[in-house]
Amino acid sequence: MTTMIAGPDLTRRVEGMFRRKRMVAIAVPLVILAYFVYIFFAFDIAGLGQRLRMDNALTLIRDSYSYKTVVTRNNRSGATDVAIEGSRRGTYPADAPPDWVKPGADSTVIDMGKGEVITLLPDNKVTFEIPSYGTITAQLVGGHVTSDLKEPLPDWISASSTRLAITTDTGRLTLTRSKTEVFRYFFGWEMFWFTVDSPYFGHSLISLLTGPQVDPARSNLQGMWQDFWHNPIWRHADTAWALSETLMMAFLGTCGAALVALPVAFIAARNFTPSMTARFGVRRVLDFLRGVDALIWTIVLARAFGPGPMTGALAILVTDTGTFGKIFSEALENVDDKQIEGIRATGAKPVQRYRFGVIPQITPVLLSQLLYFLESNTRSATIIGAITGGGIGLLLTQAMQTQKDWEQVTFYIVLIILMVMLMDWISGKLRDRLIRGGAGGH
Repeated sequence: MTTMIAGPDLTRRVEGMFRRKRMVAIAVPLVILAYFVYIFFAFDIAGLGQRLRMDNALTLIRDSYSYKTVVTRNNRSGATDVAIEGSRRGTYPADAPPDWVKPGADSTVIDMGKGEVITLLPDNKVTFEIPSYGTITAQLVGGHVTSDLKEPLPDWISASSTRLAITTDTGRLTLTRSKTEVFRYFFGWEMFWFTVDSPYFGHSLISLLTGPQVDPARSNLQGMWQDFWHNPIWRHADTAWALSETLMMAFLGTCGAALVALPVAFIAARNFTPSMTARFGVRRVLDFLRGVDALIWTIVLARAFGPGPMTGALAILVTDTGTFGKIFSEALENVDDKQIEGIRATGAKPVQRYRFGVIPQITPVLLSQLLYFLESNTRSATIIGAITGGGIGLLLTQAMQTQKDWEQVTFYIVLIILMVMLMDWISGKLRDRLIRGGAGGH
């Protein structure tokens, strides 16, 4: 038995090792701290507070779950109209405004609720009675907006020589050189079922189902469905078709990538392709395909083939071919050779050996990854559709660009979430049945 006695050299080495560990333990947190300090200044975190506009954020949130009826007076002609969301198809008849708008010979009185009243007076003058603040009077004089407001102004009032904006809990008043606008908010998504010009607008569901026929040319059920399905504001027919386009892009792209990647994976697998050159070349191509993001492929393919849902499907196919090729090749490299040898012993040809000895082993991996990517690509197809001009992503982008139809943005987002949840549920059921044998895998 040999006894080892620690000498000075060993002691120095141990002490040096502990010093290095202590230095690393101190240096790593310092590096992380320095990185966060760099981010703080490079991304101007301190400036976020100055750029924060809570009034815009609150308006956006309010627009997502409510609609606004707009009373507009043209400051040049003096004409006044009332419309839901400012839409032409949501304009009330001049002789039948909503009950909270009282037009008169010389003025128009608008009851905003909670004791707030706006009065449109002649000569482009307007008053806003706010119980908690007082009465604000403003007028357009010589192309300039004037008012009796005194400094300092509360944060819910914005005033300049060209524009006055007053925002309260009930709505908003804006006065500019061209027009005076009053926005009053109501909970819900108005005109979701029918527009104002539809004969079914304003009727309850019970009265339409049990009451007399509204349109002599159509039954109530037929007319309700036609006016709802072809609603020009909410575009339900276009929305349904856009959802189908999004699902089509995800399905074609994912399944097409799997069909292309499977035979390529055999070339990339070490145990099926002895040639190192062939394996290296195929693997680098797969690296390139998945290394370029799907959005980049979308832009490239859109320039090559033009916009459309098929271009989006090709972008998904190209990207997922690289990913599936890697996943499938790794699954092939882990197959059990004993099953293949058993098939070979029966005199089976190479194609038969692959069909009955290899494919059954990698099928669970193939199906699991295929279903997961199908679910994931359903979300990706939304963004890709916004670039290629197809699917629900296009409608979502159009609604966001208007900067006013945020309730439609909310509607499209809800549909996208429901679509993803549906795909998740379907893929889960398919995995249980195809991979685990059904009944939760028992």
